[in-house]
Amino acid sequence: MKLEIAKLSEAGGRKINEDACDYLSDSNVTCCVLSDGVGGYAGGDVASRLVTKYACKLFARQPDCSSKAIELVFQGVDEALIREQQRDRALAKMRATGVILIIDSMNCKAIWGHIGDSRLYCFRSGSTVFRTRDHSIVQNMIDTGYLISSEIRSSPVRNQLYAALGNNNLEELDLLQEPISVQCSDAFLICSDGLWQYVEDHEMVSMIESVSSAAEWLKNLEKLVLSRGDITQDNYSAIAVWCR
Repeated sequence: MKLEIAKLSEAGGRKINEDACDYLSDSNVTCCVLSDGVGGYAGGDVASRLVTKYACKLFARQPDCSSKAIELVFQGVDEALIREQQRDRALAKMRATGVILIIDSMNCKAIWGHIGDSRLYCFRSGSTVFRTRDHSIVQNMIDTGYLISSEIRSSPVRNQLYAALGNNNLEELDLLQEPISVQCSDAFLICSDGLWQYVEDHEMVSMIESVSSAAEWLKNLEKLVLSRGDITQDNYSAIAVWCR
């Protein structure tokens, strides 16, 4: 199986882009990572860049598609943020979301983990087969019946998180315990809330049928974001992975 990967990260209507994303391949194993600096805290841009930098660095030391490997990456990333907070007091409150996807293209399997409200989607045969659950106040309100799922994008508390990297606490980290099997028509999308806020899940998957590449898919998703956002819209970032 071959992977076709595309990425984008833009500031939107903000002066500073507090999103970051990157990917690294080692032989037949690929690691994709995306992070969004938590709004309201100084150093959000520093935090997201540290997350992507250290995730790729730690993955390179142990390029394995396993729950243990991905857990060690998250632990190392969190420790790196804590060290930087302690080194520079101006960054003491910086936090960041994190999504990490590891794919073994030789053995056709994938594993992932996340913390915060940046998301991972897995699409197969025109359907969404998996989507991560946000670690947010509004998601908890939906789960307990105070809101309906369609209100998640418009809620005034949508950006309030209860878990993030940089808190020295990974109890809320969500990890797959075992890799899943990947098919050659599968597509993955990792994105920050600045993208999924403006694009419905069904639109993400329906666009796959009308494009010929992962890069074109991202470009069309970006067009939706720009058409529906405004001059104050959040940063938006994404990594698209097509399995061929």
